[in-house]
Amino acid sequence: MVLRGGGGADPEGTRDDGPALSALKRLERSQRTDRLDALFGFERPAEPCERTGWLINMHPTEVLDEDRRAVSAVDYYFIQEDGSRFKVALPYRPYFYVATQQGCEREVSSFLAKKFQGKIAKLETVPKEDLDLPNHLVGLKRHYLKLSFSTVDELVKVRKEISPAVRKNRERDQASDVYTSMLSSALAGGSLTTAEEGASKKITNQMDNIVDMREYDVPYHMRLSIDLKIHVAHWYNVRYRGSTFPPEITRRDDLVERPDPVVLAFDIETTKLPLKFPDAETDQIMMISYMIDGQGYLITNREIVSEDIEDFEFTPKPEYEGPFCVFNEPDEAHLIQRWFEHVQETKPTIIVTYNGDFFDCNVLPFLKVRAGFCAHILIVLSRWVKRDSYLPVGSHNLKAAAKAKLGYDPVELDPEEMCRMATEEPQTLATYSVSDAVATYYMYMKYVHPFIFALCTIIPMEPDEVLRKGSGTLCEALLMVQAYHANIIFPNKQEQEFNKLTEDGHVLDSETYVGGHVEALESGVFRSDIPCRFKMNPAAFDYLVQNVEKTLRHAIEEEEGLPLDQVTNFQEVCDEIKVKLNSLKDVPNRIECPLIYHLDVGAMYPNIILTNRLQPSAMVDEATCAACDFNKPGANCQRRMTWQWRGEFMPASRSEYHRIQQQLESEKFPPLYPDGAPRAFHELSREEQAKYEKKRLADYCRKAYKKIHVTKVEERVTTICQRENSFYVDTVRAFRDRRYEFKGLHKVWKKKLSAAMETGDASEVKRCKNMEILYDSLQLAHKCILNSFYGYVMRKGARWYSMEMAGIVCFTGANIITQARELIEQIGRPLELDTDGIWCVLPNSFPENFVIKSTNAKKPKVTISYPGAMLNILVKEGFTNDQYQELQDPASLTYVTRSENSIFFEVDGPYLAMILPASKEEGKKLKKSSCHQILLIFPQQPKTLCP
Repeated sequence: MVLRGGGGADPEGTRDDGPALSALKRLERSQRTDRLDALFGFERPAEPCERTGWLINMHPTEVLDEDRRAVSAVDYYFIQEDGSRFKVALPYRPYFYVATQQGCEREVSSFLAKKFQGKIAKLETVPKEDLDLPNHLVGLKRHYLKLSFSTVDELVKVRKEISPAVRKNRERDQASDVYTSMLSSALAGGSLTTAEEGASKKITNQMDNIVDMREYDVPYHMRLSIDLKIHVAHWYNVRYRGSTFPPEITRRDDLVERPDPVVLAFDIETTKLPLKFPDAETDQIMMISYMIDGQGYLITNREIVSEDIEDFEFTPKPEYEGPFCVFNEPDEAHLIQRWFEHVQETKPTIIVTYNGDFFDCNVLPFLKVRAGFCAHILIVLSRWVKRDSYLPVGSHNLKAAAKAKLGYDPVELDPEEMCRMATEEPQTLATYSVSDAVATYYMYMKYVHPFIFALCTIIPMEPDEVLRKGSGTLCEALLMVQAYHANIIFPNKQEQEFNKLTEDGHVLDSETYVGGHVEALESGVFRSDIPCRFKMNPAAFDYLVQNVEKTLRHAIEEEEGLPLDQVTNFQEVCDEIKVKLNSLKDVPNRIECPLIYHLDVGAMYPNIILTNRLQPSAMVDEATCAACDFNKPGANCQRRMTWQWRGEFMPASRSEYHRIQQQLESEKFPPLYPDGAPRAFHELSREEQAKYEKKRLADYCRKAYKKIHVTKVEERVTTICQRENSFYVDTVRAFRDRRYEFKGLHKVWKKKLSAAMETGDASEVKRCKNMEILYDSLQLAHKCILNSFYGYVMRKGARWYSMEMAGIVCFTGANIITQARELIEQIGRPLELDTDGIWCVLPNSFPENFVIKSTNAKKPKVTISYPGAMLNILVKEGFTNDQYQELQDPASLTYVTRSENSIFFEVDGPYLAMILPASKEEGKKLKKSSCHQILLIFPQQPKTLCP
């Protein structure tokens, strides 16, 4: 995206998991990078100085310290307010933690200091909050050895030596019988702890006392950003004190407006053989079209293009201007030279392509092969389209994305016709080429640029990574930031458990939880001006009439935060609602024009997490609770919640599985390398063993049971600790509240923009528009992360992994929607169930919105949506957590218990029409995910929200 810190090197070569390079080669690479960066304006300060800059990128590097030794550092790239650029390198020691047997920290520390002398720069013992430690809520901390290094290369070498020992020691500890140890200790007449410590200290090889290794796989540039809170897209004061001192980088939160980096978006057209993909080795570039800060350029290869192209304009819409200046070059070499010269002249900080990771519209294979062009990292627009645009799967190409997001039909050509057009219709081909550059540039500037840099303000990654990584990875990076600053040690990534057994001894093939339920209940055309037939239940209206006062009281006091004694027309509104409900009760079967509503729960999954204090470390079992000092009679800290588990397992029993294992142990298996000796079963890796076991067991089940899978769904109950360290929940809550804050600021600047447009002040209009885009992108970035907290906990390899938590969130959400459906079925007609909402039609005479008047100066009038209020009182009664506990006094470990419920329905509509397609098969209905693609909804009134 921006200038790489590694020049032409492979991007992964600068990461801590790349190949180890000699110090000399790494130094040469760093110097080459400096030369390339200087060409684009990013030079290191020559003299001590203090500057203010906006951080646009960061990359790992190595620099020389005062003793002329190489040390790891991170290059930070800044843009100043006047557009000038500079970079500084901040040295920082990479590190990881190791855990030892209890009481062996000193012995292991001395051993490691001697064994890795010259590699470990610093070794210290630090107390960390370990959420896996029994009884940690009373303040117990685990002591870890922190191993710091001068370079990432040294860290990798030491990690490779320690890792096998840790794996072997962990397997040894899992195989040992705890009860045997306790019995032998008791018979010896000593305490268990003393016996264990004595045995551990007498071990000859102290590597056997290393039982765990943590935070060894955190990328170096992320490590520094997490520890020092240096994130891209913030303003910083940079104080450079010379090459012998590290620079001081201080965040400036008072500066908000972003500078305008130079953005280049490009597209190329190449020759190709018929019905073949272009080949970088043999095919040539016909045209390169690109836009730099709104000005377009086209470079043509006259060896292939039959005539000169004159300057022209391609402006598909007034807001997407495209004036193009054309350079007609004699051959491909001059075309590439012209391109390079212009890039070096304009010095773009961001280069954008649509599909740069693949071949379509990709200049990299050609320019790498033909010219060695590798100095930049590209923003690949298709990554954003696939992850964040919410476009359907079939609309991920540039043409479909431009049509959906930019609102115009781009120029399209058959790829098989392009070579012919270069000769016969060069102007048509030129128009097609520049249309892709225009679409790429304006889609990036309108949607991707503000969104990506908004994410960078909260995620400790460089912009290119923020775009490419999955939302679960971004969520984990954020949790790592919060955990570090709460002094919590990171868990290791979740590892796959091979051939796991069920409680009754069957081999599990897969296990998961039952997710949310989606269903299209009806099909057809529903319009607000076409009467519908309603068959309602009078008893349901009796229930609603009896609860009108309670429903309105909850809506006014809990949702609007308005004291009831300040309301002046409470009883009038209640009476008006009762009259309408009684009218519906008297004639339950009627034909009436419908009100088409979408009733959905606002941020349902995050709010379920917050209401029930759900977090992976809070999923506890009886053993965990038995070791806790708070587990006393009458303790109210254990909240039991239900979820549904679904597993596929093989029908063979445990004894049959063991017989197959015994059979495999007597067999030989193919060698690992050609011409090698056959291997015994115990010589295989655990993954290979599991593969052979599962294959042999599947063959056996196919013959003996005539099936290889049995599917089982069962309800399980999991205990959630309501006193667990709340860093996960606090992170979710902070993000939810911050998003609401940014949404509010977005509305404020939108009003200021309208006012500025009325006055006609061009500079103020531009400033207000930039601020509006800034806060809109910030709230959208927070929404993206907020919705990932639930799905992340079931992601393979997640540090904070919990299938139970994901299952509870889904099951609770499904129960909320099911309860809403049961009520809607009695007072209207549900049309479609979503994971977090329900589409329905209600009679036109059903109570809708009511204005509540009050004596409160800030809220003289509030509008209450009765359909939302009636569902919210049901949620309050059925899903409030009365066991929510907060730590009031950390010194005395005093907790306060209160009720918590942040789950609220929002009301969208009413709408003019809704079209639900029917299934192609008789007797079957479409799932919501299928029909959503062709669902047509026409809004009638603005959204009414219940906060």
